[in-house]
Amino acid sequence: MTAQTYKVLVTPRSFGKNDPEPYRLLERAGFEIARNPYGRILTREEMRDAAQDADAIVLGVDPLDRGVLEAAPKLKAVAKYGVGTDNIDMEYCRERGIRVTVTTGANAEAVADFALALMLAAARRIVPIDAGCRRLEWGKVTGVDLHRRTLGLVGMGQIGKGVARRSRGFDMRILAYDLARDEAFARETGVEYVDSLHELAAASDFISLHLPLTPATHRLFGAELLALMKPTAVLVNTARGGLIDEDALYDALKQGEIWGAGVDVFEQEPPTNRALLELDNLVIGSHTAASTFQAIDNMGVMAARSLVDFFQGGTNE
Repeated sequence: MTAQTYKVLVTPRSFGKNDPEPYRLLERAGFEIARNPYGRILTREEMRDAAQDADAIVLGVDPLDRGVLEAAPKLKAVAKYGVGTDNIDMEYCRERGIRVTVTTGANAEAVADFALALMLAAARRIVPIDAGCRRLEWGKVTGVDLHRRTLGLVGMGQIGKGVARRSRGFDMRILAYDLARDEAFARETGVEYVDSLHELAAASDFISLHLPLTPATHRLFGAELLALMKPTAVLVNTARGGLIDEDALYDALKQGEIWGAGVDVFEQEPPTNRALLELDNLVIGSHTAASTFQAIDNMGVMAARSLVDFFQGGTNE
């Protein structure tokens, strides 16, 4: 790095929390570090204020839209702490020449684990069973099996592939829908690609979403696809809030049209439809699928290194 000092805004609360190495990497490279002072996701106005003199940002799920970016004239690089960029105005970043990196693969195994955990919890009614036991209610609760059932994966990136590998231990049939097909991986794992989401929804006992949020995928799973699912089926989303129409999901769960769901991400967090919180066939996560010690450490180091490499190299390449 040159003698010039660069300021980096760090918004994720877990960045460097377990292992300080990400902060050490930035400090050794000479960065002036500004940390999130609120202990929560920043609002748009808070981001505008915090980013106005930043040269770089390590970004969580805080908003980085055009208005925030326009208030940050010095900004040269954004290191996304994760892989989803739906909270970033990528088009405006390209216009400005702002480099955006993601921590691809850093949390894939953690999220894949959590997706399986949500499947099991929803299928076997783990949460209401636990609550009942704490009230000394010792009755039996009937669930549905994962073993030898059919799993439908929507999106076959690293996380989707991780879920596919894990599901082989349950001897599951694996269906997948993705516009880009990895035929070599399919042969290795026994994955069967299908041509439509309608086919996948109708055939699957479990469906797990692993897609980015785009205009094309917004509320992709709504009333139409939910109506095609089996009454014993479970829908899981560890990807992005907004992939599921939450009102339609509430209706399907409330009316018993599907067996259950496990949702770690919502359009607004906490969810604005508070009726969802009252359903005992919905397992809810607080956007926590990637929150393991190992994944947090991996993401932090990858994000920090991307900024150090960029400013030391002084290039957008």
